[in-house]
Amino acid sequence: MSAMTDLAIETAALRVEAPGMMTTLQDGGRHGQGHLGVPPSGALDALSLGLANALVGNAPDTGALEITLMGPRLVVEGDGCVVAIAGDAEVLLNDAPVDAFRTLALEVGDVLQVKRLLSGARAYLAVGGGFAAEPFLGSVSTLARAGIGGFAGRALLAGDRLPLAAADLGRERAGLVGEQHLPQREKRPIRVVLGPQAAFFARAKQARFFSAQWRISTLADRMGYRLTGPTLASAKGHNIVSDALMTGSVQIPGDGQPIIAMNDRGTTGGYPKIATVIRADLARLGQMKPGDTLCFEPVEAGHAEQLWRGRQQAFGDYLARLGG
Repeated sequence: MSAMTDLAIETAALRVEAPGMMTTLQDGGRHGQGHLGVPPSGALDALSLGLANALVGNAPDTGALEITLMGPRLVVEGDGCVVAIAGDAEVLLNDAPVDAFRTLALEVGDVLQVKRLLSGARAYLAVGGGFAAEPFLGSVSTLARAGIGGFAGRALLAGDRLPLAAADLGRERAGLVGEQHLPQREKRPIRVVLGPQAAFFARAKQARFFSAQWRISTLADRMGYRLTGPTLASAKGHNIVSDALMTGSVQIPGDGQPIIAMNDRGTTGGYPKIATVIRADLARLGQMKPGDTLCFEPVEAGHAEQLWRGRQQAFGDYLARLGG
């Protein structure tokens, strides 16, 4: 029996008929715990998480379902609720097509399915008031490899009941339509700041890093994306004294094929890091999947900060247009 099925049936919840490929509860992340060896986790596309939450009136970092490629089929139980899905997704409500980026008022017995993604790797399903999940170290984000956060510390399974924190909250927003912001539609290089161990690589190797087209291999998950492309040999060897890893750190291991550290990464690593993906491009990176190709573009740290401030301003403007 699922860990969630012992809750009283009267509790407002979404029951999982089918879990999808990889559906987990994620919020804005578990920050400030790196000294304990705990990574941030959280939504790989924090922008789409914020957009889904905005449509139902939640704070941008509220926990929502992160859906990967093929989504769940959910049945409303106990009470109605208000939901929104941000992503390029094929969505069905009681087997009839409905649009993403729209606030939907659901009644008891309704069946909501995120059938598949049409582009990108992820979509986010937010519910008004959020899910009733117990925070761990200040976050409800799922870190499956450690079995913490989310619902039972794992991806959803058929039969799970996902209790809601506040049934029917946000019903006045039903029918609200948001703008379709899809990070994967921005076709440009992933921008990075060089370092902290860029000096381990000769200028010719750095130039190759930026001129090459890289492919995301099948060894890609929430912990890291392994890339395939030309070999990048380090002049100083591929082992360093372990130091801090950040989300977006681009490590070069002994085989010379880059690994991009993602949200469920380790907190330290012993490979040199040629560059770090800027924060403003992490959402776009999080929408990439095995087989996708990318290239990198260097920017200065000051410019990276300006790009992040610009993105946050644009999100604030979006909230204002929604009336949130």
